[in-house]
Order: sequence, then structure tokens, then C-alpha cells
Amino acid sequence: MQGDLISYLKHRYEETQKRHTGPGPVITISREYGCPAKLIAEKLANELSAKHDEQGHTHLWKWYSKEILEESAKELQMDPSKIKYVFEYEKKSALEDFFGSFGQYYQSDKKIRATIGRVIREIGENGHAIIVGRGGIAITRDIADSLHINLVAPLEWRTVRISQRYDLTLENARQTCIDIDKKRAEFRDFFQGKNNDYTSPDLTINCMSFTVDEIVKILVKTVETRKLIY
Repeated sequence: MQGDLISYLKHRYEETQKRHTGPGPVITISREYGCPAKLIAEKLANELSAKHDEQGHTHLWKWYSKEILEESAKELQMDPSKIKYVFEYEKKSALEDFFGSFGQYYQSDKKIRATIGRVIREIGENGHAIIVGRGGIAITRDIADSLHINLVAPLEWRTVRISQRYDLTLENARQTCIDIDKKRAEFRDFFQGKNNDYTSPDLTINCMSFTVDEIVKILVKTVETRKLIY
């Protein structure tokens, strides 16, 4: 009887190990401008870090945003401030690019973005990661143990939030939302191509309809349902 129990437990452990020898788990959160993605990511990481896996162990989940900038700059041997414009979804002018090419550590936009992609991919493969924005869904979509969330909300709701947060007029806040949404879409297109529905999110949540804590609860339940706690 004892031998049968040991054999059963050993078999179950081996099956668990087989299931989770690949890259991940990773969660990506894309969002429309004005949705509280970073706050949600932080709270979600804390909640998941407190969860126990099948063996009763906990695992530290981390969320990533500015760390991607720092690690990308390190790989490129550049000061983070020199590539920050990419993370702000800006482009160099032709003149800036021309004069910049004479610098000792000049890197093209294409190479900078490719490096960002490699950094995000590595974070995703290492697992227990929540990646906010940065085209994360396109870069990690093929990782089996992944979950991809998109946060949306009506433009007018986001306009009011941005107006209050940055002390902008409603008109300026609204235009800011429109402009940044457009720039983020262009940034994603670099990694996934245009009109690529393969990178559609797994779950889209309207931030106007739920509080931050309610959204986190929904996501924790979804992660558990997808068996990404291990």
C-alpha cells in the first residue's frame, strides 16, 4: 500500500514537472491610455505571489515596465535617457538620426526596438512575469503558458482621468489620449505587423465598469483557471 502511494505521488510529481518545463508563465497587459495598468499589474503580482501551487509552494511574481528600458539600454551600452523616446512612442527626426549616427554608441531605431523585443522575450520565458505594454503580447504570444489582457475604457472616461491627473483641459486631455493610443498602436505594429489578429488578447476588460480591485480578482481567477500558478 505504501509503495503504491509513493509510486502515485512520484508519478503525479513527474507529470507536473512535464507540464511546466517550458517557458513562462507570463502575463501581458496592454491598455488604452488612461487605464490604470501599472496599478493593476502591481496588485496582481502581489496577489499571485501569495498563491500556493500544487506542491504548496509560493512563487514571486514581478511586474515589468521601466525595467525593460533599463535592461535594453544596458544591452545596447547606452544611457537609458538616449532610448527613452522609443518607450514614449516617439520617433527621431531625420536630422536627429543623421547627426546621431556620428556618435560613438549610435543605434538605429530598428536595432533599439529589436533589442527591446529580445529583453521582453527573455523576461517572458523566465516566467512569473507581468509585462505592461511594450508590445508584450506580440512578443510572447506563442508561449503556451501565457495570458494576454487588454484594458479599455470609453474615451470620455479616460479623458476625465487624464485631465484630473495631469491638470489638463478636457480638450487637451482628450487629444493626448487619441495621440498616445495611435503611437502605441504603431509601436505594436513594429513587432506584430498590421492587421494581425493572432495577437488579439485573451481577455478584454472595460475599466469603467470595474474597480481596480475587482479587475485584479477577475485576473487572479482567470490565472487559476488557466493553471498558471506553479
